[in-house]
Amino acid sequence: MGGFLVVLAILAQAYAPGALEKTPIDVNTTTELEGTAQLPDASGDLQETPVKAYSITHTDSEKSDDNVAVFQNFACLVKDEGDVTTCVSADDPQDRLINASEDNFAADRVDALAVNDPKYLPADAVPHEGLVNKWPFHSKKTTYPYWDTVLQTTVDAKYDRTETLDGVECYVYVATVSDAPAEVSDGIQGTYTDEKEFFIEPLTGGIVDQREHQQRFTDNGDVLLDLTLAFTKDQVQTFADDIGGQADQLNTLTKTVPVVGYAVGIPMLLIGLALLFLGRNGSAPSAPSRQPVAAGSK
Repeated sequence: MGGFLVVLAILAQAYAPGALEKTPIDVNTTTELEGTAQLPDASGDLQETPVKAYSITHTDSEKSDDNVAVFQNFACLVKDEGDVTTCVSADDPQDRLINASEDNFAADRVDALAVNDPKYLPADAVPHEGLVNKWPFHSKKTTYPYWDTVLQTTVDAKYDRTETLDGVECYVYVATVSDAPAEVSDGIQGTYTDEKEFFIEPLTGGIVDQREHQQRFTDNGDVLLDLTLAFTKDQVQTFADDIGGQADQLNTLTKTVPVVGYAVGIPMLLIGLALLFLGRNGSAPSAPSRQPVAAGSK
């Protein structure tokens, strides 16, 4: 039993991290966000409206492999009018679609950095850099490059603080863009200002919550979009439960099991060896005694 526990501890310590600390390749998620947007009406005046955003992400399990996960993402921002539960089409009769985008990217399954390799991506895929949809396993209190979809380049996501969300301790990173030249709408150049907060469970690198304030302006200073957005409360709770559970499992397999295995297994192994040694000494046959031989005997 002691030997088994020691072997189990060694396997958990040596094998489990490499096998378990990888982005899965069976991802199929829809992330829901809500907030408000100020948009210009026909007269150019800003009107505030409640909005929802949906990010639909799934992996291509056939193209993904042991090292790289290949993702497809569709995202949309819609006016929260009527019974909106997902993205609407461009010809929506209520004209609720504000914008939509598609994206193809690949990422390393451990450090989460973008991978640009034609064997994983279609020929027209935009090359990505930095982190795209998660943080690395064992995230640090440091600065990471994060892919900004508007600028089509990376921005610094800086560690800001530690905060607990729904029982999950998160590292909070902040990415800030100020008055950057950008294509703010199809064919329209202007400037872009944005602040994003990412709430990251550090062991898994999973995003538990994301909050954003984004502004887009034309070159003459007119506001095209003033957006405040965050994961819904239900979405945060779902991610906290799922990601927190994954972190607990990883902690159990990579920390608790080795500690218990060594703490219990080694003493049991030593006791077993000692008992075996003592048992062998106690049962050893005694030396045969010499019997006197009678004189004249043959």
